[in-house]
Amino acid sequence: MRPTPPPAAAPEPITADPPHAADRPLLTQSWLDLAFLHWAADPADVAPLLPAGTVPDTLDGVTYVGLVAFRMHRVGWFRLPGVPYLGSFPETNVRLYSVDADGCRAVVFRSLDASRLIPVAVGRTAFRLPYVWSRMTVRHEGDTVTYASRRRWPGPRGAHSRIAVRVGERVAEPTDLEHFVTARWGMHTEFRGRPVYLPNAHPRWPLHRAELLDCDETLVAAGGLSAPAGPPVSVLYSPGVPVRFGRPVFGRPVFGRPVLGRP
Repeated sequence: MRPTPPPAAAPEPITADPPHAADRPLLTQSWLDLAFLHWAADPADVAPLLPAGTVPDTLDGVTYVGLVAFRMHRVGWFRLPGVPYLGSFPETNVRLYSVDADGCRAVVFRSLDASRLIPVAVGRTAFRLPYVWSRMTVRHEGDTVTYASRRRWPGPRGAHSRIAVRVGERVAEPTDLEHFVTARWGMHTEFRGRPVYLPNAHPRWPLHRAELLDCDETLVAAGGLSAPAGPPVSVLYSPGVPVRFGRPVFGRPVFGRPVLGRP
C-alpha cells in the first residue's frame, strides 16, 4: 500500500452550489439522464487506489463506490459550441471520493466507459484518464431508464453493466449522503507523475429518488474494487446539468513527495 499523508487542511464544506465559478472554462459539456448507484466501502480498501496526495473522503467514517451512468452531450473546448456527434455519447463510470491537502473534495475515476472511440483515445492519451471503448445504449420507456454497456477496448473484454431505474419523486432536500455523493466540484487525477485537481461548476443538481429495477454489472470489480455484495445504499436519478471545467491545478512537492497544493 502506498503511504498517503492526511490532508493538511480540513475538508471544505459540502455545498449544493459550486464554490468556484469556472468563468474561463477549459471544457464545456452537459451530463444528461444520470443514474447514481452507490455502495458503502471501507476507506482502507479504497486508499491504495487514489492518486498521491489524496485520501478517501468519508461521511461518518465510511466512504463510497459509485457507478454512474448517463449521456454526455456536446463536449466543447473553451467557449466554442459543443461537438454534436463526437461530443455526444453514453458513458458509465466507476468512481471514488477523495480529499486533498487543501481540503478540496473531488471524485477519482477508476474507469470511464464511453461509446465513441475518438473521445476515448483523446481521454487516454492527452489526459491519462482510464477511458474505455464500449458498446452502450440509454433507453427511455415511460418513467424507466435503462443503461447498457459492454466493453470493447482495451478491456477486460466482456466487462459490462445493465442498469434499469424507475424515476421517482423529486428530492426536495437531499440527505447528507445524497449531498456527499453528488455535490462534487472537481476531479483528482495524476498527469505525468504529478497530481492534478480539475475543478468544475454547474447548477444545483435536480435530483429524484429512483427504484433500482435491474443491476447486472462487472465494472466495479474490473476497476480493482471488490464486487458489490448487496444492493446499493443509494439510488438517484437526475435529468442533468450543463457543466464547465476550469483550469487544472497541478501538485507541488511537499516533504519529498507530491501532494496537491495551490501554486
